[in-house]
Amino acid sequence: MNEYADQAKGSREVAPRHLTPLSRTDALRLLGGVSLGRIVFTHQALPAVRPVNHCLDGDDVIVGLHDGTTLASLTAPSEGPGLVVAYEADVIDAETHLGWSVVVTGYARLVTHPDQLDHYRSVLRPWVTGAMQHALRIQPDIVTGLRLTVQPWTATPAPLNGTPGTAAANSPSA
Repeated sequence: MNEYADQAKGSREVAPRHLTPLSRTDALRLLGGVSLGRIVFTHQALPAVRPVNHCLDGDDVIVGLHDGTTLASLTAPSEGPGLVVAYEADVIDAETHLGWSVVVTGYARLVTHPDQLDHYRSVLRPWVTGAMQHALRIQPDIVTGLRLTVQPWTATPAPLNGTPGTAAANSPSA
């Protein structure tokens, strides 16, 4: 059995979590606080997902690309808004199942301005070997996010009909 299966086997069960929608502002703030996410794009007419590092420039998501990767070969038509992509990042605790997830959907274009590309090279810290050769700017049209929280506890009043186990059935007058 592998290490991950052993960890899952030893995990304790947790109560179902409550999903709370995040505002666009909160979702982008959380996204800006992490540097790793997943880009979803079309490759050979099928959906593909790759882990990449990112930073924010205003509301735009900037993704670092490396030569030799599938992503580095993405090119948008010269006319039009760009390629449709989605970008997801999250922080979810494996033990407590608490955290958040943010998805940005929008149009992506390669960053071509040399000064901007140099700036992103200085800001983005690649987590794979090799220098960052390209950058992709995602202009979000749709920003959604969810926070996983503990289900709020609500006191349910006991029935007053004397059902066993209720306050009415256990009272001295019952």
